[in-house]
Amino acid sequence: EDAPEIPDAEYDALVRELAELERAHPDRVRPDSPTRRVGGTVLEGFEKVRHERPMLSLDNVFSAGELSSFLERIRGDVPEDDWSFTCEMKIDGLAVSLLYEDGLFVRGATRGDGRVGEDVTGNLRTLHSLPLRLRGSVPGSLEVRGEVLMTRSRFEALNRRREERGEPLFANPRNAAAGSLRQKNPAVTATRPLAFIAHGIGAITPAPGEELPELLHEWYGLLEHWGLPVSPYNAVVRGRAEREAFIARYAEHRHDLIHEIDGIV
Repeated sequence: EDAPEIPDAEYDALVRELAELERAHPDRVRPDSPTRRVGGTVLEGFEKVRHERPMLSLDNVFSAGELSSFLERIRGDVPEDDWSFTCEMKIDGLAVSLLYEDGLFVRGATRGDGRVGEDVTGNLRTLHSLPLRLRGSVPGSLEVRGEVLMTRSRFEALNRRREERGEPLFANPRNAAAGSLRQKNPAVTATRPLAFIAHGIGAITPAPGEELPELLHEWYGLLEHWGLPVSPYNAVVRGRAEREAFIARYAEHRHDLIHEIDGIV
């Protein structure tokens, strides 16, 4: 957030002190330790992970007419002016699924074919926007779906550094994010300016008697409460006028957003 509470040198000294303590007492290392952010051992390959619930793809429409046809199919008996939708940007990044057990991040995987992905836990741990421990009271088991991305400004800065070093440039932020996350050496991933944004829930095991949200925008509030970042561009729109205004606004300003998009959800 560009608002450090202590000087960088003091922070680095504390991290070194913590790393020394962990080497001396490996049985006391916490899974949410800041030292986990710097990358672990080099991998020979990625293990396969079967998603507890499939990561399905979205259907597309490309015109107002196609959208109207979709709405006709789901209309039912509810007047259109009473409909409400949670609308957001479709982030152009790499889809991942995070597994939290008792609030601790224990595993992360790519979407893969939707049913089986690749275990990239060590690489995901290096993302500072991805909490290693959730805040507050959380379900015993929670699968969070989201996107790993690179913002436009950080992508441009990364390519400038690569150009100065005579290295090949990345074609676009999505390719840069995907290539950075799938590094076999997590220490390389740790040097790349990646971010994570949550946009859904997979499998979940709530505590007995725990009430969970029914609406997506309510889930977003809960995800933020737990410490997970969500899109700044989501909104609840009601009726045709608000829906069309939302679409028109982001169609006009899509290149002004902090990240690239692949449509509106």
